[in-house]
Amino acid sequence: MAQADERDLLRLWQGLGYYSRARNLHQTAKDVTTDLKGEFPDSYLNLLKLKGIGVYTAAAIASFAFGERVPVVDGNVYRVLARVFGIDEDITTTPAKKTFATLASRLIQQATDSATYNQAIMEFGAIQCTPVSPDCMLCPLQQQCVAYQTGRQRSLPVKSKKAAVRERFFHYFVFRNHGRLALRERTDRDVWQNLYDFALLETDEPKTRLQELGFTGALEKWVLRGIQTAPPVAATQLLSHQRIKALFYEFDVSDGVAGALPEGLTWYSPDEVRALPKPALIVNYLAGCLDK
Repeated sequence: MAQADERDLLRLWQGLGYYSRARNLHQTAKDVTTDLKGEFPDSYLNLLKLKGIGVYTAAAIASFAFGERVPVVDGNVYRVLARVFGIDEDITTTPAKKTFATLASRLIQQATDSATYNQAIMEFGAIQCTPVSPDCMLCPLQQQCVAYQTGRQRSLPVKSKKAAVRERFFHYFVFRNHGRLALRERTDRDVWQNLYDFALLETDEPKTRLQELGFTGALEKWVLRGIQTAPPVAATQLLSHQRIKALFYEFDVSDGVAGALPEGLTWYSPDEVRALPKPALIVNYLAGCLDK
Protein backbone atom coordinates (compact mmCIF):
# COMPACT_ATOMS: atom_id res chain seq x y z
CA MET A 1 0.00 0.00 0.00
CA ALA A 2 2.84 2.40 0.82
CA GLN A 3 4.22 1.98 -2.70
CA ALA A 4 0.86 2.30 -4.43
CA ASP A 5 -0.14 5.30 -6.50
CA GLU A 6 -2.96 7.22 -4.82
CA ARG A 7 -5.03 7.16 -8.01
CA ASP A 8 -4.88 3.34 -8.10
CA LEU A 9 -5.82 3.14 -4.43
CA LEU A 10 -8.81 5.45 -4.85
CA ARG A 11 -9.95 3.46 -7.90
CA LEU A 12 -9.94 0.25 -5.83
CA TRP A 13 -11.80 2.08 -3.05
CA GLN A 14 -14.35 3.42 -5.53
CA GLY A 15 -17.95 3.06 -4.38
CA LEU A 16 -17.17 2.61 -0.68
CA GLY A 17 -17.46 6.31 0.18
CA TYR A 18 -15.49 8.09 2.94
CA TYR A 19 -12.54 8.53 0.58
CA SER A 20 -10.53 10.38 3.23
CA ARG A 21 -10.14 6.99 4.93
CA ALA A 22 -8.39 5.62 1.86
CA ARG A 23 -6.06 8.62 1.76
CA ASN A 24 -5.37 8.29 5.50
CA LEU A 25 -4.63 4.58 5.14
CA HIS A 26 -2.23 5.39 2.31
CA GLN A 27 -0.41 8.03 4.36
CA THR A 28 -0.24 5.78 7.42
CA ALA A 29 1.17 2.92 5.35
CA LYS A 30 3.90 5.24 4.06
CA ASP A 31 4.64 6.58 7.55
CA VAL A 32 4.90 3.10 9.07
CA THR A 33 7.08 1.93 6.20
CA THR A 34 9.50 4.87 6.23
CA ASP A 35 9.42 6.71 9.57
CA LEU A 36 8.80 3.61 11.72
CA LYS A 37 10.90 1.18 9.63
CA GLY A 38 7.98 -1.16 9.14
CA GLU A 39 7.20 -1.57 12.86
CA PHE A 40 3.50 -0.97 13.56
CA PRO A 41 2.91 0.91 16.86
CA ASP A 42 1.82 -1.33 19.72
CA SER A 43 0.54 1.24 22.23
CA TYR A 44 -2.53 3.46 22.41
CA LEU A 45 -0.60 6.74 22.56
CA ASN A 46 1.64 5.86 19.62
CA LEU A 47 -1.30 4.61 17.57
CA LEU A 48 -2.93 8.02 17.99
CA LYS A 49 -0.01 9.56 16.11
CA LEU A 50 -0.94 7.74 12.91
CA LYS A 51 -2.91 9.58 10.24
CA GLY A 52 -6.64 8.87 10.44
CA ILE A 53 -6.54 6.90 13.70
CA GLY A 54 -8.62 8.48 16.45
CA VAL A 55 -9.33 7.49 20.02
CA TYR A 56 -11.86 4.77 19.13
CA THR A 57 -9.70 3.00 16.54
CA ALA A 58 -6.53 3.39 18.62
CA ALA A 59 -8.25 1.86 21.65
CA ALA A 60 -9.64 -1.01 19.59
CA ILE A 61 -6.26 -1.88 18.10
CA ALA A 62 -4.40 -1.43 21.40
CA SER A 63 -6.78 -3.66 23.36
CA PHE A 64 -7.59 -6.30 20.72
CA ALA A 65 -4.12 -6.70 19.25
CA PHE A 66 -1.84 -5.82 22.18
CA GLY A 67 -3.93 -6.36 25.32
CA GLU A 68 -3.58 -2.79 26.58
CA ARG A 69 -6.15 -1.73 29.21
CA VAL A 70 -7.81 1.05 27.25
CA PRO A 71 -11.59 1.21 26.78
CA VAL A 72 -13.30 1.25 23.41
CA VAL A 73 -16.22 3.68 23.59
CA ASP A 74 -18.61 3.47 20.64
CA GLY A 75 -22.36 4.15 20.38
CA ASN A 76 -23.21 0.83 22.00
CA VAL A 77 -20.94 1.54 24.97
CA TYR A 78 -22.34 5.05 25.41
CA ARG A 79 -25.83 3.55 25.55
CA VAL A 80 -24.97 0.85 28.11
CA LEU A 81 -23.08 3.19 30.41
CA ALA A 82 -25.67 5.98 30.18
CA ARG A 83 -28.50 3.62 31.11
CA VAL A 84 -26.76 1.53 33.76
CA PHE A 85 -25.29 4.55 35.56
CA GLY A 86 -28.08 7.01 34.76
CA ILE A 87 -25.84 9.57 33.00
CA ASP A 88 -27.97 12.28 31.38
CA GLU A 89 -25.21 14.33 29.75
CA ASP A 90 -25.47 14.91 25.99
CA ILE A 91 -23.04 12.37 24.48
CA THR A 92 -22.24 14.71 21.57
CA THR A 93 -20.58 17.26 23.90
CA THR A 94 -16.94 17.34 24.95
CA PRO A 95 -17.63 17.33 28.73
CA ALA A 96 -19.86 14.26 28.34
CA LYS A 97 -17.22 12.44 26.31
CA LYS A 98 -14.76 13.05 29.14
CA THR A 99 -17.29 11.75 31.68
CA PHE A 100 -17.84 8.52 29.75
CA ALA A 101 -14.14 8.07 29.01
CA THR A 102 -13.28 8.40 32.71
CA LEU A 103 -15.96 5.91 33.72
CA ALA A 104 -15.00 3.46 30.97
CA SER A 105 -11.32 3.68 31.98
CA ARG A 106 -12.19 2.92 35.60
CA LEU A 107 -14.34 -0.07 34.68
CA ILE A 108 -11.81 -1.70 32.37
CA GLN A 109 -9.20 -1.74 35.13
CA GLN A 110 -11.34 -4.39 36.84
CA ALA A 111 -11.39 -6.64 33.79
CA THR A 112 -9.08 -9.65 33.60
CA ASP A 113 -8.95 -9.46 29.78
CA SER A 114 -9.34 -6.00 28.25
CA ALA A 115 -9.96 -7.30 24.72
CA THR A 116 -12.78 -9.60 25.86
CA TYR A 117 -14.25 -6.87 28.05
CA ASN A 118 -14.31 -4.31 25.23
CA GLN A 119 -15.88 -6.73 22.78
CA ALA A 120 -18.38 -7.90 25.39
CA ILE A 121 -19.71 -4.46 26.32
CA MET A 122 -20.04 -3.47 22.65
CA GLU A 123 -21.86 -6.73 21.90
CA PHE A 124 -24.07 -6.28 24.96
CA GLY A 125 -25.18 -2.90 23.62
CA ALA A 126 -25.75 -4.34 20.16
CA ILE A 127 -27.95 -7.32 21.10
CA GLN A 128 -29.27 -6.71 24.65
CA CYS A 129 -29.29 -2.99 25.49
CA THR A 130 -30.52 -1.97 22.05
CA PRO A 131 -31.55 1.59 21.07
CA VAL A 132 -35.22 0.64 20.75
CA SER A 133 -36.96 -1.98 22.92
CA PRO A 134 -34.01 -3.19 25.00
CA ASP A 135 -34.52 -6.65 26.49
CA CYS A 136 -34.77 -5.43 30.08
CA MET A 137 -36.74 -8.43 31.35
CA LEU A 138 -33.85 -10.81 30.71
CA CYS A 139 -31.05 -8.34 31.43
CA PRO A 140 -28.44 -9.47 34.01
CA LEU A 141 -27.88 -5.81 34.95
CA GLN A 142 -31.56 -5.12 35.57
CA GLN A 143 -31.27 -4.48 39.32
CA GLN A 144 -28.23 -2.23 38.88
CA CYS A 145 -29.56 -0.25 35.92
CA VAL A 146 -30.64 3.29 36.83
CA ALA A 147 -32.57 3.67 33.56
CA TYR A 148 -34.60 0.54 34.26
CA GLN A 149 -35.26 1.49 37.88
CA THR A 150 -36.44 4.98 36.86
CA GLY A 151 -38.14 4.10 33.56
CA ARG A 152 -35.73 6.15 31.44
CA GLN A 153 -34.61 3.55 28.90
CA ARG A 154 -36.06 5.59 26.03
CA SER A 155 -34.55 8.90 27.12
CA LEU A 156 -31.01 7.63 27.71
CA PRO A 157 -28.50 8.20 26.33
CA VAL A 158 -29.13 11.90 25.68
CA LYS A 159 -28.07 12.89 22.18
CA SER A 160 -28.76 16.15 20.38
CA LYS A 161 -30.33 15.94 16.94
CA LYS A 162 -28.12 15.63 13.90
CA ALA A 163 -27.54 18.69 11.77
CA ALA A 164 -29.89 18.94 8.81
CA VAL A 165 -28.68 17.37 5.58
CA ARG A 166 -27.37 20.04 3.23
CA GLU A 167 -28.73 19.96 -0.31
CA ARG A 168 -26.38 20.81 -3.18
CA PHE A 169 -27.25 21.23 -6.86
CA PHE A 170 -24.64 20.05 -9.38
CA HIS A 171 -24.90 20.70 -13.11
CA TYR A 172 -22.50 18.47 -15.02
CA PHE A 173 -21.45 19.10 -18.62
CA VAL A 174 -20.44 15.86 -20.34
CA PHE A 175 -18.36 16.72 -23.39
CA ARG A 176 -17.71 13.95 -25.96
CA ASN A 177 -15.43 13.83 -28.98
CA HIS A 178 -15.10 10.61 -31.02
CA GLY A 179 -15.78 8.46 -27.97
CA ARG A 180 -13.50 10.40 -25.67
CA LEU A 181 -14.82 12.10 -22.54
CA ALA A 182 -13.57 15.27 -20.86
CA LEU A 183 -13.03 14.82 -17.12
CA ARG A 184 -11.20 16.69 -14.40
CA GLU A 185 -9.66 15.83 -11.04
CA ARG A 186 -11.37 17.33 -7.98
CA THR A 187 -8.50 19.02 -6.17
CA ASP A 188 -10.43 21.30 -3.78
CA ARG A 189 -11.00 20.32 -0.15
CA ASP A 190 -14.55 19.21 -0.79
CA VAL A 191 -16.43 15.97 -1.28
CA TRP A 192 -14.69 13.43 -3.54
CA GLN A 193 -11.27 15.05 -3.31
CA ASN A 194 -8.84 13.54 -5.88
CA LEU A 195 -11.65 11.70 -7.65
CA TYR A 196 -12.66 12.51 -11.23
CA ASP A 197 -15.87 14.03 -12.57
CA PHE A 198 -17.06 16.26 -15.42
CA ALA A 199 -17.10 20.02 -15.91
CA LEU A 200 -19.28 21.30 -13.11
CA LEU A 201 -21.40 24.30 -12.27
CA GLU A 202 -22.98 24.36 -8.80
CA THR A 203 -26.03 26.50 -8.04
CA ASP A 204 -27.63 27.51 -4.76
CA GLU A 205 -31.08 26.48 -5.95
CA PRO A 206 -32.36 23.78 -8.31
CA LYS A 207 -32.34 24.72 -11.99
CA THR A 208 -33.87 22.60 -14.71
CA ARG A 209 -32.97 24.51 -17.89
CA LEU A 210 -29.62 25.53 -19.34
CA GLN A 211 -30.89 29.06 -19.85
CA GLU A 212 -31.38 29.44 -16.09
CA LEU A 213 -27.77 28.68 -15.19
CA GLY A 214 -26.29 32.03 -16.18
CA PHE A 215 -22.72 30.77 -16.58
CA THR A 216 -20.03 32.62 -18.51
CA GLY A 217 -16.47 32.14 -19.68
CA ALA A 218 -14.88 29.10 -21.33
CA LEU A 219 -17.62 26.72 -20.16
CA GLU A 220 -20.30 28.85 -21.80
CA LYS A 221 -18.35 28.94 -25.07
CA TRP A 222 -18.07 25.16 -25.09
CA VAL A 223 -21.76 24.68 -24.41
CA LEU A 224 -22.65 27.13 -27.21
CA ARG A 225 -20.25 25.48 -29.68
CA GLY A 226 -21.28 21.92 -28.78
CA ILE A 227 -24.32 19.94 -29.90
CA GLN A 228 -26.58 18.75 -27.08
CA THR A 229 -27.25 15.07 -27.80
CA ALA A 230 -29.78 14.10 -25.13
CA PRO A 231 -32.18 15.55 -22.58
CA PRO A 232 -30.67 16.21 -19.14
CA VAL A 233 -30.32 13.15 -16.92
CA ALA A 234 -31.13 13.60 -13.22
CA ALA A 235 -29.42 11.68 -10.41
CA THR A 236 -29.08 11.94 -6.64
CA GLN A 237 -26.46 10.74 -4.20
CA LEU A 238 -26.89 10.90 -0.43
CA LEU A 239 -23.72 11.43 1.57
CA SER A 240 -23.39 11.49 5.36
CA HIS A 241 -24.30 15.18 5.68
CA GLN A 242 -25.10 16.19 2.12
CA ARG A 243 -27.58 15.32 -0.60
CA ILE A 244 -26.15 15.86 -4.08
CA LYS A 245 -28.80 16.47 -6.73
CA ALA A 246 -27.24 16.40 -10.17
CA LEU A 247 -28.26 17.08 -13.75
CA PHE A 248 -26.06 15.76 -16.56
CA TYR A 249 -26.04 17.68 -19.87
CA GLU A 250 -24.32 15.86 -22.72
CA PHE A 251 -22.66 17.56 -25.71
CA ASP A 252 -20.73 16.43 -28.76
CA VAL A 253 -17.94 18.80 -29.73
CA SER A 254 -16.20 19.01 -33.08
CA ASP A 255 -12.49 18.42 -33.65
CA GLY A 256 -12.00 22.13 -34.18
CA VAL A 257 -13.35 22.86 -30.71
CA ALA A 258 -11.91 19.81 -28.90
CA GLY A 259 -8.33 21.05 -29.05
CA ALA A 260 -8.87 23.85 -26.54
CA LEU A 261 -10.47 22.33 -23.43
CA PRO A 262 -11.47 24.59 -20.55
CA GLU A 263 -8.85 24.67 -17.80
CA GLY A 264 -8.67 21.52 -15.69
CA LEU A 265 -10.35 19.20 -18.20
CA THR A 266 -8.54 16.40 -20.05
CA TRP A 267 -9.69 14.01 -22.77
CA TYR A 268 -9.81 10.34 -21.78
CA SER A 269 -10.64 7.23 -23.79
CA PRO A 270 -13.31 4.84 -22.42
CA ASP A 271 -10.64 2.49 -21.05
CA GLU A 272 -8.83 5.39 -19.39
CA VAL A 273 -12.12 6.60 -17.87
CA ARG A 274 -12.72 3.14 -16.41
CA ALA A 275 -9.30 3.24 -14.73
CA LEU A 276 -9.88 6.62 -13.10
CA PRO A 277 -11.25 6.81 -9.52
CA LYS A 278 -14.74 8.29 -9.68
CA PRO A 279 -17.57 8.96 -7.22
CA ALA A 280 -20.56 6.61 -7.39
CA LEU A 281 -22.68 9.37 -8.92
CA ILE A 282 -20.39 9.46 -11.97
CA VAL A 283 -19.98 5.67 -12.13
CA ASN A 284 -23.75 5.20 -12.18
CA TYR A 285 -24.19 7.80 -14.88
CA LEU A 286 -21.56 6.18 -17.07
CA ALA A 287 -22.97 2.67 -16.69
CA GLY A 288 -24.15 1.51 -20.09
CA CYS A 289 -23.23 4.71 -21.96
CA LEU A 290 -19.44 4.86 -21.71
CA ASP A 291 -18.77 3.34 -25.12
CA LYS A 292 -21.43 5.08 -27.19
